[in-house]
Amino acid sequence: MNASVFVGTSVDGFIARPHGELDFLPQGGGEPHGYNEFIATVDVIVIGRKTFETVLGFSGWPYGNTPVVVLSTHPLDFSSLPGARVEQMSGSPEEIVVQLSCRGFQHAYIDGGVTIQRFLRAGLIQRLTITRVPVLIGEGIPLFGALPRDLRLRHVRTQQYTSGLVKTEYEVLYGG
Repeated sequence: MNASVFVGTSVDGFIARPHGELDFLPQGGGEPHGYNEFIATVDVIVIGRKTFETVLGFSGWPYGNTPVVVLSTHPLDFSSLPGARVEQMSGSPEEIVVQLSCRGFQHAYIDGGVTIQRFLRAGLIQRLTITRVPVLIGEGIPLFGALPRDLRLRHVRTQQYTSGLVKTEYEVLYGG
């Protein structure tokens, strides 16, 4: 199974403010920058509990009919999401990937700071797409955390947008 990240950050590398606020990101994602094309290739979304709780504060469920797996060891209530295809799992990233692969999923979108970091440390992310928003926020939740070793990346492409967004795509090269 392939696993990808598509995430927005401040230029100084934060995906959210210290308490999870996303107010520095452009409303509605800003101008089109490839998210719709990316999400069309995904057949399952894997998010952490904190990201799930943030998403619950949005005006609507942003994932449509795409199955969503929320990683948490604490019981979660999905009753406020009638019709959403959402379930809870727990375990290591390797266990999650095995379970999803056995169910026939082929491309997972991994989202949420801790979740992205855990899947990177486990060597399970193949593609990173990072869109930098032209703002410095000074502190917050970092996209990347400690790694057991350097992770080499192969630059695929960079695109700049009129609003100042800069999207860069990388292939993650494990073992290189």
